[in-house]
Amino acid sequence: MSNTPTYPYIMYGIKNCDTIKKARRYLEDNGVNYQFHDYRVDGLTDELLSTFLENIDWETLVNKRGTTWRKLTDAEKSAVTDAASAKKVLLAEPAMIKRPVLVSADNRYLVGFNADEYQRFTK
Repeated sequence: MSNTPTYPYIMYGIKNCDTIKKARRYLEDNGVNYQFHDYRVDGLTDELLSTFLENIDWETLVNKRGTTWRKLTDAEKSAVTDAASAKKVLLAEPAMIKRPVLVSADNRYLVGFNADEYQRFTK
């Protein structure tokens, strides 16, 4: 089986996230064909997270503004110092991954949602 997506884009995130809802609405309103991968339903594998970390800086990927990060102890937060330590925390708490992560079939990555960036990314 090929690793090539059947869609030109795959969006990764959590369905009930407000930013995900805005990003999905943007793609749908602009006729962009995509697949949605919900970490809570579809899971987060070590392999997928490794691919993210190979293509996205770990500091960009870790959402330090969300409630999941804020619930960590100061010791847990200060232990996140590189991609390996970030990976450990993100595998345990996928909700801590900044959302959405949009991946194109040609292996480009975009994190977060901004309509202008989405317009450029999906052209």
